[in-house]
Amino acid sequence: MTDDACPSSCICARESGTVTCRDGDETEVPGNIPEWTSTMILKGRNISTLQRGAFMTNDTELEMMTLSLSYNGIQAIEPYAFLGLPRLHLLDLSHNRLESISARAFHGLTELRSLYLNYSIMPQATAQLISALSTQSLRNLHRLELTGNRLTSIPLIRLDIYNLHALVLINNSIETIGRENVTNLYQQRRLRVYLSLNPFRCNCDLEAFYYWLKNSSQCPDAGRLLCSEPEAKRGSPVDKLRGEDVDCMNENLEAVSYVFLGIVLALIGVVFLMVLYLNRGGIKRWLNNIREACRDQMEVYHYRYEQDSDPRLANVAV
Repeated sequence: MTDDACPSSCICARESGTVTCRDGDETEVPGNIPEWTSTMILKGRNISTLQRGAFMTNDTELEMMTLSLSYNGIQAIEPYAFLGLPRLHLLDLSHNRLESISARAFHGLTELRSLYLNYSIMPQATAQLISALSTQSLRNLHRLELTGNRLTSIPLIRLDIYNLHALVLINNSIETIGRENVTNLYQQRRLRVYLSLNPFRCNCDLEAFYYWLKNSSQCPDAGRLLCSEPEAKRGSPVDKLRGEDVDCMNENLEAVSYVFLGIVLALIGVVFLMVLYLNRGGIKRWLNNIREACRDQMEVYHYRYEQDSDPRLANVAV
């Protein structure tokens, strides 16, 4: 292959160092990428799997710095798929359908600054994503975008192994962010986290995150974070809540107070039943006395009724 050779069905512009391959029925990455390529755009293909060393040509490393692989239907990334790209700064894998991601998928990308995985991660690949992102190869990563992946939590075990400046988690399924994640966020002061369009559950589990949001400037879209639960707070901005809305101590005290009230009422009931039991003899006599008094009174009423209803007795009385 000569330096001027261009992969079939691609457009090459040596002056700008760009190779563009759009649409087509090819199922693999072109195998004759020019060594001078600094930017490669591969889009609209049917590449189901990124195989090991997919971008190496005759075991030769490339000078490529930008690689866009969006909209290719990629389902799996094998180990060492990006070997031969040691100078890569930007990798865009957005709008694919990743079901399998090797723990060593990003191995060797020590210079990578930006990684885009928007609308690409299938639910079954979430755990694999966490493992793949934990590699030391991504220690220079500045920007990580994970918009629209139905993630329920931050998929990074630690934040201190990266050089992150921006973490984009917009439009996922995050309901709360735990205390441990909040502690990590406090320690990464330069990091900016984007979290709008997530269905936050505004209860006391959100307490640590709520106070981080109020006291930190690390969330640029803080004003767009809305509650989805409970129903009474649906649509309310998270940062406009009152402290007592997410105060676990108040909720615990309220629960304890109800339990205590229940115990007190139960004890009163038990004492009342015991008093009744211990005085059952006296109560029985009292009830008998009442019954006898009522019977006597009824007999008097009955006698008077008979007199009033008999005309003969009435004439005698006259």
